[in-house]
Amino acid sequence: MMPRAKLAQQKRDAVSALLDGRSLPAGGAWATKARKAAEARLRDMGLPVRRDEYWRYTDPRRLTEATVQPGQLHPQGDDAPVFDAIDRVKLVFVDGVFDPAASDAPELAGVEITPLAEAARTDLHWARDLYGTLEARSQNPVQRPLASLNTSYATEGMLIRVTGVAARPVALIYQRKNEAAEAMTHHLIRLEQGAELTILEDGPVAARYNQVMEVDLGEGAVLNHVRTQGRDHERAGVTHLFAQLDAQAQLKSFTLSANGALTRNEAVIWLDGADGAAHIAGATVGDGAFHHDDTVFINHAAPRCDSRQVFKKVLRHGAVGVFQGKILVDQVAQLTDGYQISQSLLLDENAQFLAKPELEIYADDVKCSHGSTSGEIDQSQLFYLRARGLPEDQAKLLLVLAFLSEALEEIADPALADDLRDKMEAWLKRRG
Repeated sequence: MMPRAKLAQQKRDAVSALLDGRSLPAGGAWATKARKAAEARLRDMGLPVRRDEYWRYTDPRRLTEATVQPGQLHPQGDDAPVFDAIDRVKLVFVDGVFDPAASDAPELAGVEITPLAEAARTDLHWARDLYGTLEARSQNPVQRPLASLNTSYATEGMLIRVTGVAARPVALIYQRKNEAAEAMTHHLIRLEQGAELTILEDGPVAARYNQVMEVDLGEGAVLNHVRTQGRDHERAGVTHLFAQLDAQAQLKSFTLSANGALTRNEAVIWLDGADGAAHIAGATVGDGAFHHDDTVFINHAAPRCDSRQVFKKVLRHGAVGVFQGKILVDQVAQLTDGYQISQSLLLDENAQFLAKPELEIYADDVKCSHGSTSGEIDQSQLFYLRARGLPEDQAKLLLVLAFLSEALEEIADPALADDLRDKMEAWLKRRG
């Protein structure tokens, strides 16, 4: 077995090789300071490897290698774009670069929106005290070097500040035109006291992408985040959602994932104020050469907060699903209500689900639970539906949709939930 010191040096050497010849993006004072600090963290940590505790189920090499494996472009087909029926403000990124000509005017959302590329050139901006701070906070107790890489070198993304109730949802729409496109985007969202916003994300980002979304929710603020990941069969991507919640703030984040060779979605949430709520959920359908990893940490650091982690994965033909979820309850976080469930439905013997649920509790007056199950379609339920005249394929489809429904119920807006349910049903029908 390789000595720990030697492995750590190899990881740092890998960073040096990756960054060789690369310079930090030029920018104003605050952006340069944050990028330099993040690069220092990255060089100290090194790149992730399979031997790292929270990468043991997912090989990170496709996310860190010098060259990008190209991915075939897939047309939209006959399906209407996701969220097309929703009245939203569209901000379009093409191969990871913001395209203002294809986007709506940001002011239509009734909130302050500035592209990162524009804001980073200034010396004064509201983001100066926030950009990179949650990414830095996330590094303890688990290192997240790919997030530090993003903070260091991302030049694209949106800085969004909300002081009231947003007039419309803000939609981040990703389009890909280059088979070997690599994207690195960093979004920063600040909701002031009592503010409300819905963020929608959809579309194929790139053949390989690295995204960070930092969220700061003031007292009583409400953020609903809904995204889809699909139409990109060969993609390799890692996303990071870092959010800190003040008193009575609410965060709901839901992800629907389909297709993709390798996807890792990380979330780190801090409930810093009393009576806050954080719900993180996902529904995943995978087929064939598909590896999907959800890694979630929710930190309860104040009393009377509730959190939910609800993840459902449907897998077949060798697809692999991973869930790593942790609820950490600080000693002061009395009357915590934490719920965590991760379940998989394996449609054949070749699919695999790997789960690592965790509770770490230091308070004595809490209600916390976690569970993880993996199994196949219930034959008695299938027989019941078949006995009532349903064809086998239709009966299986209904049971799969019923299995995924608990995760979809975490979406705050019923219209959005219905839209995603329809998209999921269409994907399952196409895959037979």
